[in-house]
Amino acid sequence: FYKRKMSGESNEGKSVLDRYMALPQPDDKVQCTYVWIDGTGENLRSKTKTVKFVPKSPKELPTWSFDGSCSYLAEGNNSDVYLHPVALYRDPFRLGNNKIVLCETSKYNKKPTQTNHRKSCNLVMEKAKDQKPWFGIQQEYTLLDSDKHPYGWPKKGFPGPQGPYFCGVGADKVYGRDVVEAHYRACMYAGVNISGTNAEVMPAQWEFQIGPCEGIEMGDDLWMARFLLHRVAEDFGLLVTMDPKPMKGEWKGAGAHTNFSTRKMREDNGIIEIERAIDKLSRHHIRHIKAYDPHEGKDNERRLTGGNETSSIHDFSAGVANRGCSIRIPRECAEDRKGYLEDRRPSSNCDPYQVTEVLVKTCCLDE
Repeated sequence: FYKRKMSGESNEGKSVLDRYMALPQPDDKVQCTYVWIDGTGENLRSKTKTVKFVPKSPKELPTWSFDGSCSYLAEGNNSDVYLHPVALYRDPFRLGNNKIVLCETSKYNKKPTQTNHRKSCNLVMEKAKDQKPWFGIQQEYTLLDSDKHPYGWPKKGFPGPQGPYFCGVGADKVYGRDVVEAHYRACMYAGVNISGTNAEVMPAQWEFQIGPCEGIEMGDDLWMARFLLHRVAEDFGLLVTMDPKPMKGEWKGAGAHTNFSTRKMREDNGIIEIERAIDKLSRHHIRHIKAYDPHEGKDNERRLTGGNETSSIHDFSAGVANRGCSIRIPRECAEDRKGYLEDRRPSSNCDPYQVTEVLVKTCCLDE
């Protein structure tokens, strides 16, 4: 009953699929799902190929190609775009030896496509690897019904005011927990470094946390977690939006608050390094705002208003335990005089490769 209620699909239809998925798979055949970021810089695409071995590393897998003109990455008269495997995960949907493969994309001349920001991010992370940059990203998102209305909301009205929903318990306070639990377990099985989840301030809004991750792994794991979330929600007949302001008015927006530290920040008296990094960030506010959503700040304009636990997009600010600032120093870090800082500016639909790259450029490389 619950499956029908959430997705509109029958249990009978699911059991038909299960019958085929239970068919034995040949030992010498492995299904590898290649996943990539399309030309929007926000959405993901995928397709599957069969290989005759069990891959242990993405380097073992072949380069593939696809029609870039159908995913906003190329023109029709020169449409082949290459897929280069860069990260390998276990497949929580097909199970067994099957894999999901995160890929970079390149054009006909082997140069990165316009939304392949991993290439430059990886170069920056290599430059700064001695400083051991760690990241954790708090990914907020909203579940939608098939009509693109927030899941669980009245169809011709609104739920009660914000207040009882954050980390709430009870069918009148949280909507879509089954999707959240399924996604959490899928991430753990796949090998994504997911560290937690919670219901957010707006009903049907949730958050999961990825990290701590070092260097390029932050972007890899967050993009894979997003793919898994969309794929899990698909099974429940629901949609996921990463829009930073899905509902107008006083409803809370969605961000991708980014925790950041270096080895020196985590050592005794690291607060000095944290404050030094904040000073550097204060001098590059506009550059960071442009990197923190796919439309160079246009999406964040709707969210960073100075209300609903946000800073103003126009001003840089920092403070201890202040969620209305651009940069928050957690209370325990101020007391311990070491730890990390939280950049609260990145939008929920940001590219984590761009976010982590600009943080390292500003704070570690002084570029």
